[in-house]
This record gives sequence, structure tokens and C-alpha cells, in this order.
Amino acid sequence: MDSKKSVGYAIGDLGINLYFISSMTFLLYFYTDVLKISPVAAAGGLLVARVVDAITDPMMGAIAERTNTRWGRLRPYVLWGAMPLGVITVLTFTVPDFDETGRVLWAYATYVLFGILYTVVTIPYSALTASLTDDYQERTKLSTWRMGCAFLGAGVVTVAVPELVPLFETEADGYQAVMVLFAVIASLLLTVTFFSTKEVIKPPPQQQLGWRDSLQAVFANGPLLIVIALFTIGMLSFTVRQTIAVYYFTYNMGRPDLLSTFFGLGLVVMLIGLPTVPALAARFGKAGAIQLGSLFSIIACIGFYLTPADDHFWTIFWGCLVALGGAPVAVLGWAMIPDTVEYAQWKHGKRADGAVYSSASFFQKLAKAIGGAGVALVLGAVGYMADAEQTPETLEAIKQVLSLVPAALMIVALVLARFYRLDSELHGRIRAELQARAELA
Repeated sequence: MDSKKSVGYAIGDLGINLYFISSMTFLLYFYTDVLKISPVAAAGGLLVARVVDAITDPMMGAIAERTNTRWGRLRPYVLWGAMPLGVITVLTFTVPDFDETGRVLWAYATYVLFGILYTVVTIPYSALTASLTDDYQERTKLSTWRMGCAFLGAGVVTVAVPELVPLFETEADGYQAVMVLFAVIASLLLTVTFFSTKEVIKPPPQQQLGWRDSLQAVFANGPLLIVIALFTIGMLSFTVRQTIAVYYFTYNMGRPDLLSTFFGLGLVVMLIGLPTVPALAARFGKAGAIQLGSLFSIIACIGFYLTPADDHFWTIFWGCLVALGGAPVAVLGWAMIPDTVEYAQWKHGKRADGAVYSSASFFQKLAKAIGGAGVALVLGAVGYMADAEQTPETLEAIKQVLSLVPAALMIVALVLARFYRLDSELHGRIRAELQARAELA
């Protein structure tokens, strides 16, 4: 695959991450400090949306597998879903003129709809990786391009939101205006992805998959289960850090103005280190590279915890290193998923892209919800009050959530990665056998 096509695909994730990182990093703060609903009510909304995802994600996977258009199975959803997703994102960050109960219901309804439309776009988008190339190393490079654009999108959000929102008369107006801007940009980028890609790897002709076949492709797929677990842990760690960082810089440090610097430099460091991920994967294997990144993050998280809140340099330094260590998990997870699709096809004789990607997507979003809801519940438990001076106990809890919780999660990731056995040698044998079966069919 040439670089032009890789960038054409990857740029879509820049657009997607304008939504994803906005909701991950700022939505809880928006709920508690702008929409003015309680942390417990906010946590409930985040979890309710994931209950809906448990139904809609596998449904979307099944729909994608059965889609047959002149534009392919997957690409149409990237185009058709782009604008509706933008509209609902704006509404999610809108403050209606309702009473508290009405605002809670508004938050629940808009976030559930956001999750559904996000599913419509992102499951087919992610599944495109397996349809663009079947080469083990090319998938790593493609995922690197993709994550590079994703990190760039994250950088745009984490730098732009703290800088642009204060320019408006109220925070409510600021968040709404910024989301309108993001919606326009993301819709354009997803349109570029649609016209820049082509589904060249076709699934083999087969009978329509039943629920049993789909479940088998997921739950009888050992490598996939490990990847999903790594995905879940990595996303949980990332969500916790992104969500609580707003509170840490606002209340522990008293320097919300440094938040964009913290996020921005973290993304710059991550982007600089990103090109090394394919080399690390080639040298140590995809699982080995994840282990190295996890170890790096653990050390940096501990360093962050030991740093006083008034030491701005070292606070930002350790934050950058934590972000850098998380890059292999973010990049290689998406490079490993298509390998597990072919593993299931080799093992069970059926290819179930939709089931595999919808499962990965669901657990990723579940981790995001648990991370956001967990932070909200912790804040509620330790007596957090919006726009007020926090108690020492509250400040300590915020610091622990930002540092020690991600460290513990990455220890689990480091251990899990040791059990992943789908390396380049096995994948090469799987491809050869699948090719031989296709020639005999």
C-alpha cells in the first residue's frame, strides 16, 4: 500500500478523534461544571449508553457483514454517518434551558444517540483495515499512520478546547461553538477517507453467518480475547488520565491554563515516538512492543505521583512519558485485530469481520464509559464540589486517580501481553493455508 492511500484512510481517524477525545476528556467536566448535573448522575449516563452499545455494536457488525453496494461493504457507512454524527456531537455539548431533571434526561438522550451514531461510523471504519491489506507488517504501518492521525486529532482537541472555549461569553457557548467547528472538519475528513479508499481484500464467498458463528469467531478466538483485554485496559487507563487531568490542573495545581501545554506536549512527544513503533514490533513482535510501552508508562506514572503539584516542569515531563509509553498499545491493538480475523477464519472456516470489530469497539467504549463513570463516582465519593475549594482528601484522590490507577492497569497489560502467541511466523502460515484453501475452492 502506498503512503497516499494510507494517509487517505488514516485521516478519517483524525476526524473521529475530534469527537472521541472531546467526549473522553471534556464531557464529564462539561456535565459537572457547565451543564450542572451531579457526578453520580453523569456516571449513570455514561453507563446507560454502554448498555445500549451492547445491543447496537454487534447489530452494526452484522449489518456491515451483510451490506453489498457498489461502493463496498464498509465505506458507505463512513460517508453516510459522518454528518449525523457531527450534529449529535454538537447537541451533546449543548446546554438546554431545562430544570435539573430535564438537563439530566437531555444528557442521557444525547449521549446514547452519540454512541449509536459513533458505532455506525467507527465499526465499519475500523474494519476497513482488514479490507485494505492482508500483509502482517503493512497492517502495522497502516495502523501507525492511522494512530498518527488519531493522535493529531487528539492534539487538536486537547489544545484547542482550553484555548477557544474561554474566548466566548460563557463556557456553554464556547463548548457548543467549538463542537460545531469540529463537526464540520470531521465530516470533511471522513468524506476524504471514503473517496481515498477501496476495499481490495474481499471476504470469501460464504453463507450468511448466524449468531453462533459470530460468537465463535469472538469467544473461541484466543488471540482476539487477549487483544480485546489489552484494548480495554489501554483505553481505561487513557480515559482515566484524560478525564481527571482537567480536574488536577484546575484544582490541585491551580493552573488550568497549563492544560493545553500538558496535552499538547504529550501529543508532540507521542508523534515523535510513533515512527519507532513498527521497528519495535518488527524487532520484538507486536506483543513485545506493547510490553515495553507498558513498562515505560508504569515508571512514568510512579514518577508523576512522586512529583509535587507545584512542580510544573516535572509534572508535564512525566505526563509526556506516560503518553509515549501508551503509543504501542494504541497503535498495535488495531494492527493485531485484523490478524485475529484471519485466525478465526483459519481456525473455524468462517470470516466474521463485523463480529470481531464490533466486539473490539464495544469493549473499547465500555472501557471509556467505566473510566469516565469511575472518575465521576470517585469525585462524588470524596466530596468534590464544582467551582469550590477542594479538601486535601479530594485533591489526594484526584492525584492517585491520575497516576497510580493507570500504573496498576498497565501492570496488568504487561502481564497479559505475554500470553499473545499470534506472531508474524504463525500469521504467515495462516495466510498461506487460507490462500491454498481459496485456490482449491
